Amino acid sequence: MTVDQVSGFFDAGESFIEGTIAAVLVMLWLIVVALHLARPYMLRTLGKFTLRLGADLWWIVYVALRDLLTVQVFLGSFIFFYPDVVGGKDLPITGGIAAACVFAVLLIKLVTRGDADARGYRLQTALLGLGATLYIIPFVLGVQVTTIGTDSGNQLASIFVSSQNTDWSLPLCYLSAALVGVMGIAAVVYNLRQASPTRRANEQGSAS
Repeated sequence: MTVDQVSGFFDAGESFIEGTIAAVLVMLWLIVVALHLARPYMLRTLGKFTLRLGADLWWIVYVALRDLLTVQVFLGSFIFFYPDVVGGKDLPITGGIAAACVFAVLLIKLVTRGDADARGYRLQTALLGLGATLYIIPFVLGVQVTTIGTDSGNQLASIFVSSQNTDWSLPLCYLSAALVGVMGIAAVVYNLRQASPTRRANEQGSAS
């Protein structure tokens, strides 16, 4: 094989993987939103168990599946933090902002009381809804219509597809990466501030 053939092979493989990730993320977003909204049903179902062990297992499986899929959505959205990928592939133009939304959901789960925090749950619901909208609508109206070839389809693609609207997609790429970085730093600072009073209280208790 020549160098050009090897390079073309890897480029084709990369395009296939990135396209597959972009398509699978639509399904993952829908599942994550559905599992999140299913929380009241899961809580009602807990009361139907006659054994505490069965109720505990039901809740653990639900929370683990929901949160693991949320993490998977963020990991799959890493492709939107690379300007060369965003500018060169047919991706939803606001996929990076959607990734920032799901990252914010993960941070809320970590820095609050989780499912016991009603305000945090409502904020997570809003962020997941916003993230799913920012991802699915550009994917359906932009990426999927690129194969139609009509004038209206091409016009939609020129707005919603990242590779065809780099004037917006690249700034949004940098903005989403900056948002994730700022939120990560804010979460670290928050945890450090929360840990300091606890550490002082433990030191005072040990001294007494």
